[in-house]
Parts: sequence; structure tokens; C-alpha cells
Amino acid sequence: MSKSTPAALPTVVIGAGPIGLAAAAHLIERGIEPLVLEAGPSAGSAVRDWSHVRLFSTWAEVVDPAAEKLLAPTGWTHPAPDTYPSGGDWADAYLHPLAELLGDKVHTGARVTGVSRSGRDRIVDADREAQPFVVHITHADGREERIFASAVIDASGTWTTPSPAGGSGLPALGERAASDRITYRVPDLNDPAVRARYAGKRTAVIGSGASAFTALASLADLANADDGTGTKGLWILRRGISGSTFGGGDADQLPARGALGLAAKAAVDDGHADAVTGFRTDAIERNADGRLILVAEDGRGLDAVDEVIVLTGFRPNLTFLDELRLGLDERLQAAVELAPLIDPNQHSCGTVYPHGHRELSHPEQGFYLVGMKSYGRAPTFLAMTGYEQVRSVVAALAGDEESADRVELTLPETGVCGGAGLFDTPDPDQETAGGCCTPAPALIQLGTPTTTQTPASGGC
Repeated sequence: MSKSTPAALPTVVIGAGPIGLAAAAHLIERGIEPLVLEAGPSAGSAVRDWSHVRLFSTWAEVVDPAAEKLLAPTGWTHPAPDTYPSGGDWADAYLHPLAELLGDKVHTGARVTGVSRSGRDRIVDADREAQPFVVHITHADGREERIFASAVIDASGTWTTPSPAGGSGLPALGERAASDRITYRVPDLNDPAVRARYAGKRTAVIGSGASAFTALASLADLANADDGTGTKGLWILRRGISGSTFGGGDADQLPARGALGLAAKAAVDDGHADAVTGFRTDAIERNADGRLILVAEDGRGLDAVDEVIVLTGFRPNLTFLDELRLGLDERLQAAVELAPLIDPNQHSCGTVYPHGHRELSHPEQGFYLVGMKSYGRAPTFLAMTGYEQVRSVVAALAGDEESADRVELTLPETGVCGGAGLFDTPDPDQETAGGCCTPAPALIQLGTPTTTQTPASGGC
């Protein structure tokens, strides 16, 4: 694409997931030409990777209003609003038809490898804002291309950059070497090959959010099946178990989210999983049989497991944005104005304040991070948040400040939205006499007499 005046250029949207496609719909509604660049082979590629997982939001909460308005004339039928789609349902019944409607405005197999200002690296001030954005792309066939844009909306998500097992935010020693027995996604136990991998095995699940709940519940279902005898989960938690560990339960305004936490609790109560509390993974070692031993920061190890499922959250890939001037919070890697509103140490999904283009803006004018990526490492994102984000951002790009500032967002309260910082803070009634750290690693079964696999005392 040749360089032109910024006003005549398209707005590039990075990522053809739910939020990226919604951004395109809002741009069209405003008369702005979108160009959506998707690294995967089809729209919603990341969503299709977890097609077997059911959302805890209903169809009414995962369809963007502008996208629905765009689809309506085609005869598209909105799925039953009060039902819960799986990732596959979401992709097939909504994202695919929307991408098909957008046609050549969506380019798949187009991986963005760099974004900058044309002729200006991040150091140069002179006439910077008058220059269009330049976006470098590598296509699936290896061909490289350069595209110019009037604005850039990065909705590429965080799916490709999961957080590691290590308690320090770095991969545990030996984690890479043990990759043949580690996955960073909720396994699809309906797939015969995947099912055989976990059936009758002892599997560690590291994490404390909705994905970990899903994995624990799935392993419990497998344990109850005829072909799953002997299946056992080992749930690794960095802090102790408290009233909030399993989410909002019956009090959750998203009932399916509450039920998910209760299912995980049932897996532990029924003996299909043991919970190891106060355990920060420092190393993953192999024993003589090739099984894995998780070792804590203080050197204590757990009994060997056959597989490890690491579900410790995600983090944004910012490497291709190095030449842009971003204003990011040093902890969450979210926009500095947004970070205090989504800090998992203070907020759940339902206590995030309404926010839009002002909180999402960066020193690089005309560039926005939206969707899950806008939250950096915070796990409190919901699809309806992203839809409101892009509505506000696109209104700002269209010059409609009044609409852009009129942000309305009501989110369901409670839920399983804690992050690493929140879960790392010990409860007062769980602290040791010294009060200096989380409980020492302890193996417990809820609803049964507590058994200890490692010493109850332990240093900080």
C-alpha cells in the first residue's frame, strides 16, 4: 500500500478476534475504512484454540451491538440470548459470519511484525504526529509487506503469550526441558488422543482462576468416567484457601461463572484433586521414570506427577510495538490511566470503573491497545468491556468527543477475577506467627481430614 495523507488511509486493526472484528464494525458504522490483520488462518483463530471451553457469559453478553446491526440485513439470527456458547459456538455462529461479511477488509495469515511512524523511530519528535503509521506484515507464505495507516487499534490479545509456571514470573528451572509434559491451555478431554494423555494419570494444575477451575472440573469428570479410573489432579496454589478461592458461587451475577468455581470445589471435596497451598514453583525436575517433580522456592518437592497444566494467566506481547511511544503501568503493562481501575489487588470483574478512549490513550496519538491486551497482566477482562472500549475509541477517532466520553459499562459483580498479586497476599487468619509470608506448602483435601505432604513450618 502506498503512502498517502493520513486522512485517506485506513485504520489498521490488529487481530480478528471478537474485539478486533467489533472495532471494524464500529469503524464502518462511522464511515471509517478498517483493515483487519489476523495472524492466524481464519478469523477468531485464538478462540478456536479453546473451542471446547464453554464461556461463562451468555450470548446476550458476547455479541457487539454494532456488529449485530451490521449482520442483521444478511438474515443472521442471534443465538438464544440466555444460552452459553462454547468457544467453537462463538467462532462458528458469530465471528465467522461477521468476518465473511467484512470480506476483503479482513486479511488472514498476516502477522504484524512492527508498528511505527513513517520515517520516524521512537526518538524523533519533528513532525511526528503528522506522519502516518507504518505497519510491517509477514504473510503465511513468507512474503513481507508494508502498510500505511491513519490510526492503529491493537486487539491482538494475549493468547500467544501465556505466563510460565515459575513463581517469580520467569519459567521455572527445567520448565522448557519438560515441555513435552506441560501444556499452557485447558486440555480438550473430548479429543481421544488428549484424553488418553491424562486418563489414569496424576496431573498438576497450576493456577487459581477460571481456566484452572475448568481444568480441575474436567479432570474430575474424567476420573468418574469408565476410561478414567485413577485420574487424579494436584492443584497448586501460591496462597492458602479462603472463602474467595472458588469465586462468587451462588452470589455471582454470572451464574455460570459461579457454577464453575463450585465445580472446582466439588472436584477437591470429592477427592479427585488435592490442593497444595503456599507453593511457589521454582524448578521442574524429572525422576528416573521420566515423571515430573515440582520443587518450591525453598527446595521442597512434591510427589511426582505425569503431566502439568500451567494456567497462571497471560501477558501482552509488546515486542512489535517497540518503536511506538507507549505509556504503560510498570506492574500491569496496561495504559497508565487504566491500570488503577483494573488492578486485581483492588478490583474484580464487577468493580472495574467505566473506561474508554481517554484511559486507553498513549503518548503516541492515534494508537490504542484494546481488548484483553489493554489489561496487560490483569485477568479481570470481559468481552463486554472490550466492546465498550472500541465503541469509545472509534468515536474518538471519528471526532465525536461527546459520544467517546459517554462511557457506560455495567459489569457483573464477584467472580473468579483474582490475579497473581491478589492471590499472593496472605489472609490474616492464614499467616504464620511471624506473619511474613503465605502458608508453607501443605497438601489438603477440602471436606476431609487435612493431610500434610510437606512440613507445616517453613521460612519466608
